[in-house]
Amino acid sequence: MDSRLQRLREEIDATDSELVRLLARRMEISRQIGEVKHDLGQPLYVPEREAALIAARREEAEAQGMSGDVIEDVLRRVMRESYQRQKHQGFRRTGDGQRNVVVVGGKGQLGSLFARWFELSGYPVVVIDQDNLPELAAATENAALVLISVPVSVTPDVIAALPELPSDCVLADLTSVKQEPLAAMLAQHSGPVLGLHPMFGPSVPTLAKQTILVTPGRDSTAAQWLLRQFEIWGTSVTELTAEQHDKAMSVIQVMRHLSTFVYGYHLAHEDIDLDELLSLSSPIYRLELLMVGRLFAQSPELYADIILSDQDQHRMIRRYLNRFSNLLDVIETEGRAGFVREFQAVARWFGPHASHFLKESVSLLQHADDAKR
Repeated sequence: MDSRLQRLREEIDATDSELVRLLARRMEISRQIGEVKHDLGQPLYVPEREAALIAARREEAEAQGMSGDVIEDVLRRVMRESYQRQKHQGFRRTGDGQRNVVVVGGKGQLGSLFARWFELSGYPVVVIDQDNLPELAAATENAALVLISVPVSVTPDVIAALPELPSDCVLADLTSVKQEPLAAMLAQHSGPVLGLHPMFGPSVPTLAKQTILVTPGRDSTAAQWLLRQFEIWGTSVTELTAEQHDKAMSVIQVMRHLSTFVYGYHLAHEDIDLDELLSLSSPIYRLELLMVGRLFAQSPELYADIILSDQDQHRMIRRYLNRFSNLLDVIETEGRAGFVREFQAVARWFGPHASHFLKESVSLLQHADDAKR
C-alpha cells in the first residue's frame, strides 16, 4: 500500500476513535440531563430546545465549509439514542402513586408497552388479561386509571363488563376507532372518560416524538394528570372529536393499510422473486417494499379489526377503486397527454406541500440506501 494512503487512513482511524470518545462523553452528559429532568418533572423531548441546538450546529458546520445536512443527520441519530437511554432512568409521576393503573389487555403488545411506561413513572400497575379476569374487580376498587387495550371488535363488550369504578377514576381506551368505544365508556362510567389513539406501534423504543390522539368524553379536567404524564414521556398530544378522528382515520389507516395489503397480495399472487426485486430496487422502491413487507410481519387480526372497524369507511375504498379504474381508462384512451393533465391537476392540489415532501423524502431515501446490505 502507498505510504501516503496508509498514513491518511491511520489519521482517519484516530479521528474516528476520537469521535467515539466524544460521543460517549455526550451520552454521559445526556444521562445526567435525564436525571435532572426526572427531578424537575420536565418532558423527555422539548421540540424548541432540539430545533435550536440543530440550527446552531448547522450554522457552525456551514461556517467551516461542511454540509449542515450531514451534521443534522449525525445529531438526530445521537439524540434518538439519548432519548432511548434516558427512558430507563424513569420519569416524574404526575398522578397519585398510591392508586392503581389498571391495564385491561395488558399482556398484549400495545397494552404491555403502556404498562411498562407507567411502571417507569412509579405507578402501581395491575395487568388484567384473560387468565386473571377474576382479579379485575379488586384491582379497580382504588384505581386512578383503567386503560382498555383489547382488539377493536371486542372493545365495547369489554367496557360493558367492567365493574363499577371510583367516581374520579379515568376510563380510557387505546383503540384505533373512537365513536363506538367512547359511547360505550360514557354509558358504563359516570366519571372522567377519554378516548386515546396512539399513532405508533408497540415496537417503538421510546415515546419521544410520538403522537397520541385524544378524543374528550367527560370531565377532561380530571384527566389532566394523565395528559401531562404523556407529555413528560415526550409524546405530542392532539385533541379532536371522535367524529373528526374516525373520518381522518379512514384515510390515514383504513385506506392506507388496505392499499398496502392489496399491493403485497398482488406481488404474492404474481409469484414475484422478492430477492431479485430487492437486488434491482432503487432506494425509493426498496423503501416502498419495506413499508409493504413490515405489514406482513405483524398481526393479521389487528389489521382486520382496523379495516373492518367501520363499514362506512369502505365507501371511500370503493371511490378509490373507481378513480383507479377511471385513470387507467384515461391512460389507455388519451395516452401521455391525459396522464400529464391529471398529474398536473393533482400537483396543483398538493401545492407547496409537494416540494416540501420531496425534500423531506430525500433524507428517508438516504437512510434506506445506507441500510442496504
